[in-house]
Amino acid sequence: MHSIIIIMIQRIQSIYLLIATLLSAGLIFVFNLWVEESGNKFYVIDSFKSENIVLIITSALFFVSALITFIAIFKYKNRQLQFVLGRLAILINFILLGLLVYFSQNLSGEINVSEKGIGLLIPIFTIVLVVLANKAIKKDEELVKSVDRLR
Repeated sequence: MHSIIIIMIQRIQSIYLLIATLLSAGLIFVFNLWVEESGNKFYVIDSFKSENIVLIITSALFFVSALITFIAIFKYKNRQLQFVLGRLAILINFILLGLLVYFSQNLSGEINVSEKGIGLLIPIFTIVLVVLANKAIKKDEELVKSVDRLR
C-alpha cells in the first residue's frame, strides 16, 4: 500500500490534482471571496448560512470540485476515467467561476460587494492545474499506446 501511494504521488498529474484538491477544499476557508459593504469578509462557508439557493449551490460546487479531483488522484490505473474526471472538474470550475463573477458584481437586491477577495481566483487556479494534469495524463496514455505498438 505504501509503495502504491509513493508511485501515485510521483506522477506529475497526481501532484497537480492534489494541489487542485487542496485549493478547492482548503483555501476556501483561508481566502475570502469578497468584503461586504458592512466590512464583513465573506467566505465560502458563509454561503451555507445564506437564504439564496444559488449561493448555496456555489459553495457546494467548491466541495464537489475538490471531491472529483481527489477521486481522480486514485484512478491512476484508469487513465481514461482520470481524464474524464478532470474534464468534469474543469466544467464545474467554469460554472463556479461564472457564478462567482455573477455574485461579485453589485446586484440590486442581492449581495453588495465593496471589495473582491482573492478567493474569487481559486476556480481559475484549479482549472489551470486540472488542465495541466489532463495534459500529463494524455501524454502518459500516448506513451503507453506507443509502447503497445512496438510489441
